[in-house]
Amino acid sequence: MSRLLERYKTDIVAELQKEFNIPNPMAVPRLEKIVINVGVGEAIQNAKALDAARSDLTQIAGQAPVTSRAKKSISAFKLRKGVAIACFVTLRHRRMYEFLDRLVNIVLPRVRDFRGVSPKAFDGRGNYTLGLRDQLMFPEIDYTKVERSRGMNITIVTTARTNEEAFALLKKLGVPFREA
Repeated sequence: MSRLLERYKTDIVAELQKEFNIPNPMAVPRLEKIVINVGVGEAIQNAKALDAARSDLTQIAGQAPVTSRAKKSISAFKLRKGVAIACFVTLRHRRMYEFLDRLVNIVLPRVRDFRGVSPKAFDGRGNYTLGLRDQLMFPEIDYTKVERSRGMNITIVTTARTNEEAFALLKKLGVPFREA
């Protein structure tokens, strides 16, 4: 079992129960899934760019990504319906906790001029989205084999009903929020 999951079960559940006055421990907010999305706009002209993004995402997440296709044609971007333009991975259970542990303790401190993540990126339903500028911050990526840096969106989906509950959960899990 991951050390973050262990800490959640032993310490964080009790703290959140007390903080939000939740009588049932099963009603305490918890992580549901983490979705990592990499958009590859250049895949319209260069199909190999998507393969490189897929291999990077496989190394980062530890599981194979799913390819996402364009839903409609947009002539201004020379995009046709059905063309593969992105890939994403949905992490759950053990892999999700291990990824969050690596993200908080290894990846985010490697970001240049890092002062914490924005506390304003909640969606109103207790989910948090974080954008990273390139994949080189992950220790699994060999920077000599990367021909182009790609950003990614990381969405942390929780069972929290409000942003305050989700903020408290993520703060206790170790996500370094910037002082507002």
